[in-house]
Amino acid sequence: MTSNAAHTSSDAVAFADRIGELLTTMRSAEAELGALLVDIEQRGVMELFGYRSAARLLEHVGDVPKPAAERLVKRARLVNPGRNLDGSPIPALAPATGAAALAGRLSNPMIDVITDVLAQVPPVHCSSAEANLLTFAEEAGHKQVAALGARILAHLVPDGTAPDDIEPVAPARELFLRRKRTGVWELSGRFDDETGTRASALLDALAERRNGDEGPDFRTTPQRYGDAFSDAVDLALNSPDLPMQAGERAHVMVAVSLEDLKSGVGKATLGDTGEMSAAEARVHACDAMIIPAVLGANSEPLNLGRLRRLISAGLRRALFLRDRGCAFPGCHRPPRHCQGHHIRHWADGGPTDLTNLVLMCAHHHRLLHRSGWEVRIAADGRPEFLPPVFIDRRRLPRRNNLHETLPFAA
Repeated sequence: MTSNAAHTSSDAVAFADRIGELLTTMRSAEAELGALLVDIEQRGVMELFGYRSAARLLEHVGDVPKPAAERLVKRARLVNPGRNLDGSPIPALAPATGAAALAGRLSNPMIDVITDVLAQVPPVHCSSAEANLLTFAEEAGHKQVAALGARILAHLVPDGTAPDDIEPVAPARELFLRRKRTGVWELSGRFDDETGTRASALLDALAERRNGDEGPDFRTTPQRYGDAFSDAVDLALNSPDLPMQAGERAHVMVAVSLEDLKSGVGKATLGDTGEMSAAEARVHACDAMIIPAVLGANSEPLNLGRLRRLISAGLRRALFLRDRGCAFPGCHRPPRHCQGHHIRHWADGGPTDLTNLVLMCAHHHRLLHRSGWEVRIAADGRPEFLPPVFIDRRRLPRRNNLHETLPFAA
């Protein structure tokens, strides 16, 4: 590492530490403000200040927009104890969450996620559910905690709606997909309401912001939905029910020289007329959906990757059973959304076996190829990730525990 790079890394760590300190102070102060407003509300905000509610008081005293003031007071009521008209105490829905909020350890979205779950959990399980959510919140973002909350609710409050047996009318659908000379593809079409609604639900699910351990997601909405469409295509190509083409499953072939594949510098031919960077071809060569045709100096085929040679169906199943989804810390993507990543690239002699493979979604697969994150197989046979120094200067290994079994029984 050059001195300039080391200096930049040191600055990044210092800035990140300072951001954390300020966020802790802000969150602690807001939690204390909420507790104070609840206390004022119980003593009688009308008698003390002449306002109808604590939220209205905050709106005027603090120049806070009414919706924000109401959200703050509503949140505070859930994590702080109250009193009935006769003076008897009303326990808080989430007292431990309130204590953690006062310490500045929880963001508002995290508090909202936890209280939303606890409001639906049977009272007998509230305490244990809150403890597990808070433990998980120490190392995960609010979206990952929400995913755990959904699993807890599915376990403790199982319910469902009867399927709709009404047969839909045969819809009219049309789609246009065109490749321009620049290599950019344009997509347009018209769909019935049912298809559009299903497509929207699929893309909405795939386009959620990725606020995992790699940092915040700064993609614009169109960029997120463009990536979601790409993920949906990968999901369809991974389906075992995909129709065959000329006796084979649908696939795309990439032709790249061995030298460029090893270095990641240069170009590769994508399909019949397309083009991609050798670095991108190196990413795809880890898995089996894009078949690499590795060429020698005179463009002679040196190796033609096959689905069964790269990652066999049996090995893929073993990978699914071990990792249970994307192994990157904080990622909730299930196995069907994932690719097999060679820890030591197969072009560099890495074997295609369970000790050299890890299951990753397309986004985190690319992140691993292009960032300071590293992955390894630990002594217990499970994958673990080492973050860049600007995220954790000690580079302590992290794991994805979203795919584990529930931490308690009903």
